[in-house]
Amino acid sequence: MTDAQLQTEKFSYDNKIVKWFAYATALWGAVGMLVGVVVALQLVFPALNFNLPQTTYGRLRPLHTNAVIFAFVGNGIFMGLYYSLQRLCKARMWSDKLSRIHFWGWQFIIVAAAITLLWGFTTGKEYAELEWPIDIAITLVWVVFGINMFGTIFTRRERHLYVAIWFYIATWVTVAMLHIVNSVELPVSFMKSYSWYAGVQDALVQWWYGHNAVAFFLTTPYLGMMYYFIPKAANRPVYSYRLSIIHFWALIFIYIWAGPHHLLYTSLPDWAQSLGTVFSVMLIAPSWGGMINGLLTLRGAWDRVREDVVLKFMVVAVTAYGMATFEGPMLSLKEVNAISHFTDWTIAHVHVGALGWNGFLTFGVLYWLVPRMWKTRLYSNKLANWHFWVGTVGIVLYAVPMYWAGWRHNEMLTQFTEDGRLQYQFLEMVNGMQFFYAMRALGGTLFLIGALVMVYNLWKTVKGGDFVSDEAAEAAPLARRYAIEGREHWHRWIERKPVQMLIGSLVLVAIGGILELIPTFLIKTNIPTIASVKPYTPLELEGRDIYVREGCYTCHSQMVRPFRAETERYGDYSKAGEFVYDHPFQWGSKRTGPDLAREGVGVNKKGNNWHYNHMAQPTSTSPGSIMPAYPWLLTHKVDTAMTPKKIAAMRTLGVPYEAGFEKRAVAAMRTQADSIVADLLKDKQQLLLGKDGVKHDHEIIALIAYLQRLGADTYVESQKTASK
Repeated sequence: MTDAQLQTEKFSYDNKIVKWFAYATALWGAVGMLVGVVVALQLVFPALNFNLPQTTYGRLRPLHTNAVIFAFVGNGIFMGLYYSLQRLCKARMWSDKLSRIHFWGWQFIIVAAAITLLWGFTTGKEYAELEWPIDIAITLVWVVFGINMFGTIFTRRERHLYVAIWFYIATWVTVAMLHIVNSVELPVSFMKSYSWYAGVQDALVQWWYGHNAVAFFLTTPYLGMMYYFIPKAANRPVYSYRLSIIHFWALIFIYIWAGPHHLLYTSLPDWAQSLGTVFSVMLIAPSWGGMINGLLTLRGAWDRVREDVVLKFMVVAVTAYGMATFEGPMLSLKEVNAISHFTDWTIAHVHVGALGWNGFLTFGVLYWLVPRMWKTRLYSNKLANWHFWVGTVGIVLYAVPMYWAGWRHNEMLTQFTEDGRLQYQFLEMVNGMQFFYAMRALGGTLFLIGALVMVYNLWKTVKGGDFVSDEAAEAAPLARRYAIEGREHWHRWIERKPVQMLIGSLVLVAIGGILELIPTFLIKTNIPTIASVKPYTPLELEGRDIYVREGCYTCHSQMVRPFRAETERYGDYSKAGEFVYDHPFQWGSKRTGPDLAREGVGVNKKGNNWHYNHMAQPTSTSPGSIMPAYPWLLTHKVDTAMTPKKIAAMRTLGVPYEAGFEKRAVAAMRTQADSIVADLLKDKQQLLLGKDGVKHDHEIIALIAYLQRLGADTYVESQKTASK
């Protein structure tokens, strides 16, 4: 035996933690997709809301997004990372105990998220709805994961860090930064908090986080998995080492700047919007560099793709990544964004990435991993191929109708008659989407069926195999294997230095965040104030909290863009100073219902009894409406014991309530509520439900107060200006 052979160390890979994450990936994937199908069907059959608080679209939709992103994809990331990292480092995970804490901690967070979201505990910030105790738990579990990952890297037996590990490091540090900055909030109670930021600032922080949650949770770790599992499945080396270097550093630097493209034509300062657009367009280059590197890794192996179902899933996944990362920059162009934003076009774009890129790559990795860890063959290649084709058809049937619906929605929104009037009412647009929504539900159902077939196939594979919990391996120690170095590529030095890789990644992603966020917070002229804008009354504040709790922001926006069709339909366009007391902002990202920014004024203003009946039975005021009913608001009472604490919290956040106002808040609530109740009871025969029991402390009264306030402050100011 040679000296090198005598010096090898024997150790084992921990497959058990990979198995647990694989099981969780399959389980939560099925759950998240099932909830997605339900919410899709609710837009076609509103009766599926079941008139229960926990089953309305507004509560299920955030559950669906969190389940798919953090439960399905999250567990998929950890499954792929724990398997690949050990083999790339030639070392067992640094701590089995930390691995298990990470697994069970993450599952606890998922269950806690599901329970709290269904019961209406939400911050109202998209992809960051979880309340502050769960945010803290996420931080702690993420730190545990990071310690274990870096401990493994530091004790590795392979000197150079492979490209997949670069992406894992960037993911860990950037997600930590995004989560901490966006989750700064002021607790009011155990499950209630207010965002530290308000209005325009909150919107910028949220979409800096939201866009980069897509970038650094749904993209970079999956690129790391792509760089590991495609070469393994194809038995081919990565196409280009140099291209992978360019792909990595360019991607993580440019991606972080692109968040403002979610806020084009809003009240965000123009300079921030333009910055987001420029960097979004630049993203095409590194994104497609990664796609090309992945696909060309299969050069010489295309004949295998026709036969190998794992490679089929992976090829479609990388292709979907290329499609989504081309479309994203296109949607950031203002001319295109004017058409797509607030419509189903965005839904189609998101799901090409979620179903095609994340879904199919996860399926491919599962099909590759499970037979190897159980030392057997896949139970049925026929079922796996059937899953591939059903899933592919599902993606097409999902995405194409949503693209069509987006174009149709915008066309109807902007159509005028010959005499200059709006051609369509909003409800006509909603009814015109029903066919597309039905097709979307069919596509999602097919995708879910394919996933369930995969679960059965993998279960049968596991039953027929023999799991290897601790997989034996051996390798020479790091120092002995690399005692002598020759001439090497300059990037090799960075690859030997995980701390430098971590710091370099943090610096690059922090630059974009600092240069975007700091000016918006420090330069007062970026957010000009409006003298007529006043804080919400205690009753309106409680109504706003109910609005957020019920997830109304998932269907309604509060942002009138400066387009003729929107100002004709809703009223004057929105200004930055309108939102200075909004913790959190409520600009929305999808209009399944009309915009509410001017709901309390002008042509949009409706009577108190209209709002009462609309919440009790939406079709009574809007025939053909697909909005769920909220009958519990007519009987549930506002917890007035919390109101003084909320007022005090708002003052801490800078809302100018006078000192001691919290002591008079409940009395002020009663006075305003009594006036609304008196108005409702003027002709109580018009009320549909509970007309004999309308009380000042019912939640419906607070919600009506909030809706009637929307737009009122700036409307008064605009009327004064018009009279002059």
